[in-house]
Amino acid sequence: MDPYKIVHTILVTEKGTEMSSALGQYTFKVAKDANKLEVRAAIEALFSVKVKAVNVMNRMGKLKRMRSAGYGRRPDWKKAVVTLSEGQIDIL
Repeated sequence: MDPYKIVHTILVTEKGTEMSSALGQYTFKVAKDANKLEVRAAIEALFSVKVKAVNVMNRMGKLKRMRSAGYGRRPDWKKAVVTLSEGQIDIL
């Protein structure tokens, strides 16, 4: 698969920036059908870094109130936490 179709965006949050500076971990929004091996290959191809570990988790979409239909639902998505090896460059 194309690396740009696997990795959608990097998640910039307060917790994520703290994890990146202290632990060398970065969070990404990835394709729902991607597995750990595909995420590892895509990150290494896009950012030319060496990946130490990949953890993935499925996130459920939130329920949101709509004006007419009562409740709607945001789509489900997958999050990947990527740990880089020591001595690698910062990707942010």
